[in-house]
Amino acid sequence: MGVFALVLLPLLVWSLELQSPAFDDGGIIPVTYTCDGKNISPPLLWKDIPNGTKSLVLVMHDPDAPAGDFTHWLVYSIPPKVKALPRAFPRVEVAEHGIKQGLNDFGFIGYGGPCPPPWDGFHRYIFELYALDYIPTLPPGATRREVERALKGHVIQKATLTGKYKRSKPFGFAHLIEPLVSSN
Repeated sequence: MGVFALVLLPLLVWSLELQSPAFDDGGIIPVTYTCDGKNISPPLLWKDIPNGTKSLVLVMHDPDAPAGDFTHWLVYSIPPKVKALPRAFPRVEVAEHGIKQGLNDFGFIGYGGPCPPPWDGFHRYIFELYALDYIPTLPPGATRREVERALKGHVIQKATLTGKYKRSKPFGFAHLIEPLVSSN
C-alpha cells in the first residue's frame, strides 16, 4: 500500500487547477460579468501547471445555448509563467506577454459574457484551461475550430471551472454591441 501511495502522490499533487475569486465552481456568475452587467471578464487564477507545459489555452463556452454550444471567449499563447488573467481582461487581439485572443460567437475578439435568453433558465458556462506541450502558431482572431485543431495531440492536462447564470430581465444587448462599435 505504501508504494502504491508514493506512485499516485505526484499525480494528485500536480493536477492543474482553475478557479475564480468571483464565483465558486458550480456557483452563480455575478451579474457584473454578464450582458446584464458590465460584461467584463471575471478574474481567473490557475496553479499546478504540469512540467513540460509550453503554453496554455483558455476556452469559455455555453453548452446549453439554444442553437448549440456557444463560444464566449478564446485565449491562447498564454505563457506558463502567467498564473492568472485579471478582471476585465482587455479586448485586444494581442495582450501583454504575447497572449492572443480569438473570435467569439458574438462576432468580436475577447470576452463576451453570459447572456442566455430570459425564458431559458440557468445555463452552464464552462471555462476550460489546457496545458499544452507546444506553442501553437495561431494568429490573433482564430476561431474555436482552429483553436481545437491546434489542441489535438498536445494537451498535457486540462482543468475546468463551471459557473451558472440565468437572466431575469429582457435582453439588453448594449454591452455586447459596444465592443463592435468601439473597435471601428
